[in-house]
Parts: sequence; C-alpha cells; structure tokens
Amino acid sequence: MTEHLHISHLSEFLIYETWLDSFGHVNHAKYLELYEQARWDWLSMYQISVETIKSTGIGPVVLEVKVRYLRELKARQQVQIHTQLTGFQKKTFQIAQHMTRLEDGETASTLEITGGIFDLHARKLIAPPPEWYAALGLESTQA
Repeated sequence: MTEHLHISHLSEFLIYETWLDSFGHVNHAKYLELYEQARWDWLSMYQISVETIKSTGIGPVVLEVKVRYLRELKARQQVQIHTQLTGFQKKTFQIAQHMTRLEDGETASTLEITGGIFDLHARKLIAPPPEWYAALGLESTQA
C-alpha cells in the first residue's frame, strides 16, 4: 500500500576535478556517492544520522538501484539533486532522484532506488518506527 507521499528534498554540489575519470567527465560510481549524500542530507533534516542509526540499531538499507546516465558532468559544474519518496509499503520504500546541471537545466542522471528499514540486531527488514515515518514524510498512522 502506498500512503500519502509528500517528502521532497534538494541538495546542491560542485563537481570537483578529483571526481573525473580518464574521459574527463565524472566517473559513473561517483554519481552513486552524490545520490547517497543527497539522501543523507535529507535524513539529517530529521535528525537521523550515523550516530542515530548506531544508537537505535535501525537504519536504511538499499535493496535495488537503477541509474541512468543522460548527460556528461565536468569539473566545476554545479548540480542539484532532487530526492523524492515515490512509494511506500509496510517495510520497503521507493525513492526517485534526478541530477540537474544548474548551468543549462539539463538532467544529467536519474536514479530509482528501492530500500527498506533494517533492524541491525535482528538482521531483517522492519516496519519503520515513528521517527522514520516523519523522515520519510509519511502519515503518522502505521500500516
């Protein structure tokens, strides 16, 4: 079941020279790092950090990722990553992200991710506790 979804977040990054590959554009793996950092930026708005995950034993886990590379990114370009929750079921969620070059508004890349909330002690997916409902932008009533 998908609940009312309204969470959205924007992050901006400057592309550094050290992120380039031998072709002179951003290495494909760096895109994943940028997308992940944008998701951490989003979670930090809700006071969810690595420390929170360690202390509660509950955190997000990636189950599946699909990336599309559409336009080159080169050194010193500014990019914006839009992150949005697009689906939620009892223990899993879907997030869509897209990366836009600020200079021309072109979409450089898109990412679709399926994740879950993971109990690090039980080593299994669980329904999100209340603080994760808030971070995911879901209604406070649990499914």
